[in-house]
Amino acid sequence: MKRILLLSFLLAGLTAFGQIKTPAASPTCKISQAIGLTDFTVEYSRPSVKGRTIFAADGLVKFGKKWRLGANRVTKMSFSTDVMLNKKDLAAGDYAVIATPAAGSWDFHFFGYDSGSWSSYLEKEPTLTITSPVVPMGEKVETFMIMTDEHTSSGANIYFLWDKTMTAIAVSTEVDSKVMANIDKVMSGPSAGDMYQAATYYHQNGKDMKKALEWIEKATAGDDPKFWQVRRKALILGDMGKKAEAIKAATMSMELAKAAGNDEYVEMNKKSIMEWSK
Repeated sequence: MKRILLLSFLLAGLTAFGQIKTPAASPTCKISQAIGLTDFTVEYSRPSVKGRTIFAADGLVKFGKKWRLGANRVTKMSFSTDVMLNKKDLAAGDYAVIATPAAGSWDFHFFGYDSGSWSSYLEKEPTLTITSPVVPMGEKVETFMIMTDEHTSSGANIYFLWDKTMTAIAVSTEVDSKVMANIDKVMSGPSAGDMYQAATYYHQNGKDMKKALEWIEKATAGDDPKFWQVRRKALILGDMGKKAEAIKAATMSMELAKAAGNDEYVEMNKKSIMEWSK
């Protein structure tokens, strides 16, 4: 029994020791930023200079050698829409980003993200490689930093700053066509689907049936009414006591459902027609 108690005490001590948390030498950072209509996110670790030579042939980050663009795990960038980086196309998605610094420029290599282990990308072909010039700085940045600046309605620059070195990636996004399409959609008024949803809500919640009927008639007025929309029209008419019109709508819904291969709606309409015919 004493041995069991002693073992339990030792295990408890080890567990408590394993829960000690200390500050990371290279703290992680996550930034989310809108660029135009694109949601941009970057996740990376931030090493510090600590008196070391950083970018050089014999520095901590050697010229001509691939670098994880931070510390610990590979840097991860995410774009919610297609973008252009330094005028080159990149599809929406999550990317592991590795850099190859040189004295006058950096190459940035974008790989489809599948893990945080940066070495796993070294033998792979990148989805995209772009080159950005280096700009020497007079002031030192102690802790590696990624930030965005110079935002416009359709783009921004992603900056990389460490020690006395700065470089940037120009991001541009397609905004105008999306905004114009949205304006056209909104200004043209609610769609058939919007009318159907509004009519359904009014009908299911016992609101103004005349308004529900007005909306469902607009939803089904086109050349391609859907069987479920016409079914809703039949139900509204039935609840308003307009049984002849309800039967006509249910018959139409039933035929559309047959053409679509939806037996459930066929049976529902048959049952309703029988009830309204009594």
